[in-house]
Amino acid sequence: MTLTSSINNAGRLQLNPLAIPHRLLLGPGPSNAHPAVLQAMSTSPVGHLDPAFLALMDQIQALLRYVWQTENPLTIAVSGTGTAAMEATIANATSPGDVVLVGVAGYFGNRLVDMAGRYGADVQKITKPWGEVFSLEELRTAVETYRPAILALVHAETSTGARQPLEGVGDLCREFDCLLLVDTVTSLGGVPLFLDEWKVDLAYSCSQKGLGCPPGASPFTMGSRAMEKLQRRRDLVANWYLDMNLLGKYWGSERIYHHTAPINLYYALREALRLVAEEGVENCWTRHQKNAEYLWQKLEAFGLTLHVEKQFRLPTLTTVRIPDGVDGKAIQRRLLNEYNIEIGGGLGELAGKVWRIGLMGYNSRPESVDRLLSALGEVLPN
Repeated sequence: MTLTSSINNAGRLQLNPLAIPHRLLLGPGPSNAHPAVLQAMSTSPVGHLDPAFLALMDQIQALLRYVWQTENPLTIAVSGTGTAAMEATIANATSPGDVVLVGVAGYFGNRLVDMAGRYGADVQKITKPWGEVFSLEELRTAVETYRPAILALVHAETSTGARQPLEGVGDLCREFDCLLLVDTVTSLGGVPLFLDEWKVDLAYSCSQKGLGCPPGASPFTMGSRAMEKLQRRRDLVANWYLDMNLLGKYWGSERIYHHTAPINLYYALREALRLVAEEGVENCWTRHQKNAEYLWQKLEAFGLTLHVEKQFRLPTLTTVRIPDGVDGKAIQRRLLNEYNIEIGGGLGELAGKVWRIGLMGYNSRPESVDRLLSALGEVLPN
């Protein structure tokens, strides 16, 4: 080989082998992965159409149906983070001109508004203060007013730590012939979910929170009503990569190549879901609730105030009001640099006002709470 151009070596870094500090990730995500999940990730990859990998994809689908409590045939893992799965729901369910009604009570409700608008929807929204939830009566009034094609709600608002009740909302949507789209990013695996019983038509999540898996393989599901709308649409889905007409042929019986899947991330997701099934999803929900209540008790004993009313708090994500006169970011930095513990700060309307503490997946253990509270006792002003 003869080179005719000189080599630019500006980016040729001379680095040591990778060394990353081990943190206890108690922020809004990611959470620490179970050792068995990390071990699964190190398994040698196979091809994305290898029979062994296709069998693993089937296992992922079945386990996701179990954890979500649904029988939806099109239940898959999107190759991407939870935001990709979020966009997949909007891209496949929304046609230009559709009225999409979004309940906004936090940062991720606003993200749904932004995405739906980019796909040509006539976006309408109802709002609540960050940390509150919508009543069924408020949702009924809004649906009667706007007559949407889609009602989009965030079940677990990561920015506020609030859990939106969904009981009765699916019946309301059937009454007005609209689809119910639900964000379960911070609830899947850690908060009770009954998609079929609640008549949810579309849902999405992520792998790095309640499932205790690294990010990059994100759950997505479509019910029969959403599938019928997808099949009726006259325009192409505007996002090729996330088009479920195409992805369904890869995940379904046809096994038609669509993209090179992130093989080792799917190994990890399969193992994380296996662990949930081994524990029993109802036991997983109970564990998250029990450990969250232990955290709440300990925080209140410190004299700290929790942001969300108890009946609507997420067991996976707790928002704590930063005391007056305390530099919240400075406390976060000390926890990270001196104790290797990560907690999150507030977003949007809650920026600088709250800390966000996650107890998700493998990290939802009393030892996590004890370690955090011991460190807080050292860094909080007396």
